Amino acid sequence: MPKQIFTEIQSKKLKKLGILNSLDLLLHIPLRYVDETKVDLIKDIRPGAMCQIEAKIISIEVSYRPRKNLTVYVQDVSGDLKLRFINFYPSQIKQFEEGKMLRVYGEIKSNSFLFEMVHPKYEFISIDTPLKNFYTAVYPATEGLSQKLIFKLVQKVFKQENLNEQYPDYFGNLYREKNLPSLLEALKLIHKPSQEYEKKLFDEKKSIFHKRVIYDELLTHQFFFRGKYHENKSYKSKPILYSDSMQKKFINNLEFKLTNQQQSVFLEIRNDLNQSYPMYRLLQGDVGSGKTVVAVMAALQAINSGFQVAFMAPTEILAEQHFEKLNYWLTKLGIHVALLTGSMKPKLKNILYEKIKSGEAKLIVGTHALIQEKVDYKNIGFYIIDEQHRFGVRQRVALKKKSESNKDFEPHQLMMSATPIPRTLAMNYFADMDISIINEMPPGRQSITTKVFSSEKRSQILDTINQHCLNGNQIYWVCPLIEESETLQLQTAEQTFLDLSKYFVKHKVGLIHGRLPSKDKTEIMEKFKKNKIQLLVATTVIEVGVDIPNATLMVIENAERMGLSQLHQLRGRIGRGNKKSICILLYKKKLSDIAKQRLKVIYENIDGFKIAEEDLKIRGPGEVLGLRQSGLPSLRIADLDRDHELLNLAKIDADILLKKNPKDVSLHINRWHRNYQDVGRS
Repeated sequence: MPKQIFTEIQSKKLKKLGILNSLDLLLHIPLRYVDETKVDLIKDIRPGAMCQIEAKIISIEVSYRPRKNLTVYVQDVSGDLKLRFINFYPSQIKQFEEGKMLRVYGEIKSNSFLFEMVHPKYEFISIDTPLKNFYTAVYPATEGLSQKLIFKLVQKVFKQENLNEQYPDYFGNLYREKNLPSLLEALKLIHKPSQEYEKKLFDEKKSIFHKRVIYDELLTHQFFFRGKYHENKSYKSKPILYSDSMQKKFINNLEFKLTNQQQSVFLEIRNDLNQSYPMYRLLQGDVGSGKTVVAVMAALQAINSGFQVAFMAPTEILAEQHFEKLNYWLTKLGIHVALLTGSMKPKLKNILYEKIKSGEAKLIVGTHALIQEKVDYKNIGFYIIDEQHRFGVRQRVALKKKSESNKDFEPHQLMMSATPIPRTLAMNYFADMDISIINEMPPGRQSITTKVFSSEKRSQILDTINQHCLNGNQIYWVCPLIEESETLQLQTAEQTFLDLSKYFVKHKVGLIHGRLPSKDKTEIMEKFKKNKIQLLVATTVIEVGVDIPNATLMVIENAERMGLSQLHQLRGRIGRGNKKSICILLYKKKLSDIAKQRLKVIYENIDGFKIAEEDLKIRGPGEVLGLRQSGLPSLRIADLDRDHELLNLAKIDADILLKKNPKDVSLHINRWHRNYQDVGRS
């Protein structure tokens, strides 16, 4: 940090706000603005309003009981006002002398006969003290850095010599075409907006000056991600040729018809696989929309072209479920499907390693075990990753390096996600991929009814459970993570299991959780699948992949503690057959506003994409995507909901500039994000 601008103490304080240099400070955008350009008369003020008053001190009172108070009575030509200070110093008492003139700014409160301001902002003035001709910025601050000091330091940066040379506009013609101001002009007006402009535009970050800086930030993101997109296209991959006969064989063996969207998405994937560069596509689909069958159709084309396919899932339960389904579909076509998980016995693993190395195993389903050093593929040409957000970049890179015979070629990649990503978020943070969406549910699927109950009404729910069991249906009772403690979660699940077992003597109750050995988990899920267990008490281990068409009721405890995405995923475990299903959300009293908002959204919506949009509004992109852990650049100023039009522009412009002006693109990225690294998603 330049010493001539910031002192060492200031530098330490600024660092707490993430400000490491002069540009960081200029990009420390005000939260809002205060209008101190005009003076209100006391007779015109109203409770709740923010006002600025010029008045003379009439008298002061200091009291220490029942609580410490410094009261300053002031008066202008139209009336009287009371200023009250609860925290004050003896020196302040001496400052407030009768007859002195004050300019005060604050919120008007109604208290007995006189309006008052509590702890207003104030300054002593003379008759000729000028009013400000600009709106006052209110910044995110920290202890030891007052608003006044931050503003002073910002203005100090603007007074530096050669500032235009330090921060040139790399794409001047582009900004002029869009009638956007220069970067420095925009930043100067953002920090010190003239009163000639509408204050509301600045408060809402919709001024032309804000738009310039927001566009710059979005352009930086698009350079980063679209650069990776074009880089992916520069790699070599072996084309996978389409076989219509293989496709027809597979479809004819299915017990259901493909939806229109499944067919159109497969066409997109099929076209990608036929290219000489690797496919890098994200397949989004709501819970139960039929993503897996599309992925399998693509896998069949790869196998028919002589390649092996790896199908990676985040949990053993999910891997086993996929294996069971894929093996059922593909054995009929004479294709060898293998399952490889970490908990398998060494002897069985070694047999599988040989089958994979020899190429006998064509489609290998598994967990992280698929990328272990001992696994050596003969000819991997395509890999599918389910629930892609659960895997880091290292796992995917490791999978890409697994083909000894194809060192110079990249495998094609298909990521799948049942956690819908809002469109604007996908445009920004997944701009390095092509995206396919399935939001059409297969015919025959029943809509799920969601009900919300206080946990005090648990006894009423037991009657509902009993009725479902008597009707031959099955039930999940989910105990989510409590206070971020797996131990407490387990204790809650075990206690719930004991309580329900005592209550439902005539029905079989089971328990499944993350700490059970893999063999036990498989055994319990198998019993549940065969209806040998009617009521399954579970932790969120069943969040993804579990497919029991006979399960028609789910009870989720402490639903207020869970995120919208997780609630939607859990709810998607029911309603998978042709029976009507109900999801009951239990909450404890004293709900926070955000918890109420979440429960309202999940109660009112069954569409995962709509839920994802609402989740984005509640939590923001950083929380939704887990950017803090991802190593990806996050947005400082732009708001994807508010600025979606600028995002569309930035995406188009980034593709053009990456080809025309790569040198300036690099300079632009470095200016905005010195920590941008080729880290991928983690």
